[in-house]
Amino acid sequence: MTRVPAIRALFAALLVSSAAVAADAPAPLSFDGADPDIEAANGRYYIYPTNSGGTASLHVWTSADRQHWQKGAELIRLDQIGWIADDGAPRHALWAPDMVATNGRHYFYFSVGPQNPTPSRIGVATCASLEGPCADSGKPLVTGGNGFEAIDPMVFVDPASKTPYLYAGGSAGAKLRVWILKSDMVTIDREIPVETPPHFTEGSFMHERDGTYYFSYSSGSYRHDSYQLHYATAPSPTGPWAYRGKILESDARFKGPGHHAFLHDPKDGRWYIAYHRWEGQTGPGPYKGSRSVAVQAIAYRADGTIIPVTMR
Repeated sequence: MTRVPAIRALFAALLVSSAAVAADAPAPLSFDGADPDIEAANGRYYIYPTNSGGTASLHVWTSADRQHWQKGAELIRLDQIGWIADDGAPRHALWAPDMVATNGRHYFYFSVGPQNPTPSRIGVATCASLEGPCADSGKPLVTGGNGFEAIDPMVFVDPASKTPYLYAGGSAGAKLRVWILKSDMVTIDREIPVETPPHFTEGSFMHERDGTYYFSYSSGSYRHDSYQLHYATAPSPTGPWAYRGKILESDARFKGPGHHAFLHDPKDGRWYIAYHRWEGQTGPGPYKGSRSVAVQAIAYRADGTIIPVTMR
């Protein structure tokens, strides 16, 4: 008889443990995509990926619980960008979007290719809401060239100063560049010289936690198992960077995790990471097919460093 309370306690502990694991599990990978940005507002979640219906347009995916995702509105497509053909390239593609809410409005940043030999470009559209509709600004925000690839835009509004920073670059040039935007969010104010952190390739993201700025980025080749996620910390949005190591890397089940975004969930106060990865692949690559989007909780150590993520 004395064993019954112990058994009950063990059963209760198992339930708590199972709930914790479930809370940390990724959302079911119900859609193909890559390069996800993730946002939350009004009790809902929004993911903005590449390749959720081809590279001629960009869509939003929505969820009420981070577990079940539905494809939502088309936000922008190639034929809605008036300057798209100015580079003379025969074909174009859209990828790596980033949605930012500030000043009571919404701004949608995106990459325009091809990258080589034509310089890539970054565009921005103004949107009525997180689900659009969106209207292109009428001009490219940044144009690549001279060894710099204008790709993978990420805009971070510093909570301390309210200054909007644009981070971009990588791929063939593997160079990071940062600009301050004007208050209209669609015009460059000036560039801020920054160092490129160790192992940087592309896919920048910035978030702030307890006064520390976390700059995270992809490293390696996106079609190979070398693709992984690294980060550095700094006392400001522009450095100096203190390299901290890896957050994500390939394992036996999932390959090439990278290009990501962090979310501080207003519902539960926890931090989450949205990223893409290759599934059902073996060997070092190159891999073919579609990548998948995953969302997982992340945790910080007492010293503020990020505990590496085990993919699930």
